[in-house]
Parts: sequence; structure tokens; C-alpha cells
Amino acid sequence: MTESEKNDLFYVCSLSEFIGRKTKNRRRVVVNALGKKGIQKQLYDAEVNHCLSFEQVSDEVVDQYEIPIGNFDTISECKYSIPSITSIGKLYSRMILDCAKPGEEVEELIRVFDSFISDSISDFKTGIYYENMSYLECCYQEGYLLD
Repeated sequence: MTESEKNDLFYVCSLSEFIGRKTKNRRRVVVNALGKKGIQKQLYDAEVNHCLSFEQVSDEVVDQYEIPIGNFDTISECKYSIPSITSIGKLYSRMILDCAKPGEEVEELIRVFDSFISDSISDFKTGIYYENMSYLECCYQEGYLLD
């Protein structure tokens, strides 16, 4: 993957996190609503969309892919500061790049966001986000949180 493609992946991961927070959905709901073709479109459009606000792009994506409002709110009752959208996007993009076979980054993005690890990362009350990247990747690959 080129540096530009890695930046586009980071952008799409951050956008997915933004939409998940905005619509109060598990991140898998967002990614599954887009599907493989929608994710590919967002990756293609990312270079241009970088210049726009997340609010504007997310409004368009939510409308186009009919993403409903959910009830997965992990922010409002959080006592402490939460990681930024781009910090979570960076975590996801690194995990995808580390775990994907070359050329299968879109499929890996779907698998990562569709797995239990995404819900764990998004639960800001647990602090899983702050764990070592190697630990998170091992948990993801094993399919559960390791002791």
C-alpha cells in the first residue's frame, strides 16, 4: 500500500468512528451499511473528502447508506476524557495494515470492525483502547480478550 492509500485508510477508519459516535451505533453497523463497495468508494473519495469536515461527509454517508440512529452510546456516561476520533482511526488503520494480507485491506477493515474487538475498543469505560497494539491484535486474531 502506498502512503497515500494508508492515509485514505486512516481517513475512512476515522470517518467510520465519527459516524458510529454520531449515530450511536456499533462501528460494525456503519461498516456493514456501507458494504465492500461503499468502503471502496469512501477510500476512493478520501483524498477529496480530507478537505471537508467530518460533519459534512458523515451527513452525506448517513443519508446515502441510510444508517439509522442506534443506542450504542459509550460516550455520554464516560467520566474521563475519551480518545479522539482520529486516535481511534489510527488504531484501526494500524491494526488493519498489520493483520491484512496485501491487497485485502478492505476485507480486513470489514472483519476488524465486524469483530468483538471493535465493541471493546469503543467501550471507553474499560480502557481497552489504551492497551498495547500487539495485545489488541492478538486478541482480535484469537477472537476474545486474552488474560
